[in-house]
Amino acid sequence: MSREAKAQGQFGHGINCSQAVFGAFSDDFDIDKATALNVARAFGGGMGREGHVCGAVTGAIMAIGCMHGTVAEKDEGAARNGAYGDVQEFMRRFEERNGGQVSCRGLLGVDLKAPEGQAEFKEKNMLDTRCRKAVRDAIEILEEMI
Repeated sequence: MSREAKAQGQFGHGINCSQAVFGAFSDDFDIDKATALNVARAFGGGMGREGHVCGAVTGAIMAIGCMHGTVAEKDEGAARNGAYGDVQEFMRRFEERNGGQVSCRGLLGVDLKAPEGQAEFKEKNMLDTRCRKAVRDAIEILEEMI
């Protein structure tokens, strides 16, 4: 099963955008799925529904950090610099696909902390019309970069 299929199959069924993306890559980094989902849990909705960086983006950034090995395996300074460069490239590509946006609020145009924002999110089916696209974009970009 593709990473995209894994992520989309779980997303919206109790798994948020950040969990879906990071979880789709967990096997690549020998991270058990439960740990990956626990680590990524609070990043959905732009970090706890704060509307900041999209959860699909933060899930991808966690995967990028893992792509650069462990502290014990590598020179941390070189690994960090490589990860930062990859994050910058990822962000550039994500913004290109999403009208210059990486924030949850910017992508959705609603405040997920507010009841009316949550209602509009549901009413306009944004989970399927916008968030699934963000998850797909994040996974596709990461796969291109690996």
